[in-house]
Amino acid sequence: MYDVIIVGGGPAGMTAALYVQRNGKHALVIEKAGFGGQITHSPKVENYPGTLSMSGNEFADRMLDQILAQGAEIEFETVTEVLPEEDKKIVRTEEGGSYEARAVILATGVKHRMLGLPGETELVGEGISFCAVCDGDFYTDKVVCVAGGGNSALQEAVLLSDKCAHVTLLQDLSCFTGEQKLQETLFSRSNVTGLTDLKILGLVTEGEENKELKAVKVENRKTGEQQEIACDGLFVAIGLIPENEPFQALADLNSYGYFDSDEQCLTRTPGIFAAGDCRSKNVRQLTTAVADGATAALAACRYINELG
Repeated sequence: MYDVIIVGGGPAGMTAALYVQRNGKHALVIEKAGFGGQITHSPKVENYPGTLSMSGNEFADRMLDQILAQGAEIEFETVTEVLPEEDKKIVRTEEGGSYEARAVILATGVKHRMLGLPGETELVGEGISFCAVCDGDFYTDKVVCVAGGGNSALQEAVLLSDKCAHVTLLQDLSCFTGEQKLQETLFSRSNVTGLTDLKILGLVTEGEENKELKAVKVENRKTGEQQEIACDGLFVAIGLIPENEPFQALADLNSYGYFDSDEQCLTRTPGIFAAGDCRSKNVRQLTTAVADGATAALAACRYINELG
């Protein structure tokens, strides 16, 4: 039996494993895809304290090496359920695995909602981005588009307008749905254009092997007119998708599907903790993910110590 099983191998999950191991406990991290989570989509990370610059993949590799050196174990499987019993938790996976632990940390992360365009995945981190704070500097004095029209898209566009030569906001609805004050702030800027009723049909690229984004192809939903809007980068801000449904019997979910847990990372089930982007929060950054991981790990260790 493990002391703590951590579901998810992103920054929150791996930080949790590090803190569990350094507190004299034994951790198992179960990850379904690849270690690192969303940060691996960032070709350059320059907002992590103490590190001038690194790629998201470099950060993930360092963290993985670090937790393995501390003695954590890893498994590549998809967790389908966690069953709480009186003195243990049973974690079962799609592959047929069954693992036991005294506590479980859910660090399931989120995935960005994509546009569903041909070639979109290949351009992530190389022309398509999701975070202006993370990647905005790479587009200083360049032209970018932002897909979306809610608060997240408007906020991304505001940040980008401070750096970019021009920002075009593309909304597929007939109006922008973000807060009115945010709209006023954004559209008062001379280097911002807001377009509605536009559906993004495709991505226009240049080059064979190392493709570069040159424009987005759009269609007016009302008139059917199609055009290409030139841009050096496309920021997609049409929402995040948490994958917490398998665990809703253990932890309350808010209306958006995130674990309804505060900064203490507790859930309504003793011995079950939530950490990282999967948790209800206002700021989702690398720094807040690792902070959650540390908080949840220390809470799990206290829980185990109290069990005796």
